[in-house]
Amino acid sequence: MIAAWIDRGRVRVRDDVPRPSPEPGEAIVRILMAGICGTDLELLRGYRDFAGIPGHEFVGRVEEGPSEWVGSRVVAEINITCLSRSTEPLCAGCANGRPTHCLRREAIGIHRRDGAFAEWLRVPVPNLHRVPESLPDEVAVFAEPVAAACRVLRQIETDVERGRVTRALVVGAGRLGQLVARVLARRLPRLEVAGRSERNLARARAAGLATVSVTAVEEAAYDLVVDCSGAPAGFAVARRAVRPRGTMVLKGTHRNELPVDISSIVVDEIRLLGSRCGSFDDALSALERGQFEVRDLIDDRLPLSAAPEAFERAAESGIAKVLLVP
Repeated sequence: MIAAWIDRGRVRVRDDVPRPSPEPGEAIVRILMAGICGTDLELLRGYRDFAGIPGHEFVGRVEEGPSEWVGSRVVAEINITCLSRSTEPLCAGCANGRPTHCLRREAIGIHRRDGAFAEWLRVPVPNLHRVPESLPDEVAVFAEPVAAACRVLRQIETDVERGRVTRALVVGAGRLGQLVARVLARRLPRLEVAGRSERNLARARAAGLATVSVTAVEEAAYDLVVDCSGAPAGFAVARRAVRPRGTMVLKGTHRNELPVDISSIVVDEIRLLGSRCGSFDDALSALERGQFEVRDLIDDRLPLSAAPEAFERAAESGIAKVLLVP
């Protein structure tokens, strides 16, 4: 089959990759559409020393597997865990209700598992979610990043319900920051998005969000700050913006270590939350009900055979989502 392949900082298209064969409990999904995200770009830059087929945001159709799934249009959770594989005994993470932190975890297109920038993908059946008929492919392909955005809201829900978050800031107006802001804005009316790219800020304003330049962010003014920048400079803006005893949620993927003034975190009693994968049920429900728009984030669609050009396009300033279509 044809697949995009990352190795030593380079993307190339291969036509000699064997089509995957399902193992017990797995399905073969024909990829209909896949999106390039910030993590894919970080993999290209050296994150996790990745080599192989990237891609974890996708929508596809099951071609092989259990009869009740064949023909279904699906998206899939990216973490392959003990529960996905029916592995016994369960690891400590899965046994204690933390399957996304499985000690034997693989991650589609990120860690020890081929990804979706190919014609076919093998996926454990427990990871599959059927796509509602009303959702077109170009909306369903956002299920994974919307789930990640919904995770932030789940993590701070108690604070929101108790009125502890009156003013919030999302740092980074790129592909992930846009989605996080759109999810949070449903519950947090005093939310702003900070960014450097005027194109991205204009996109946020068109979606009804308040924006601010990173150079004009007010210091120590926000109860909640979500850093979606994936950059040290963005983290620094987020740290300055959060008030003492406020909450910082770290959402961006950094390929290198991040310098942090730990003493200031201690003195100001800042709560730091890492945030990764979220509920696909939450994401598909929000998308099906049209709670916010996502199609305006699509800047380009390119064939899988043009994967190198697609990665270059996705890395341009102000570009949100580039889709690969096999």
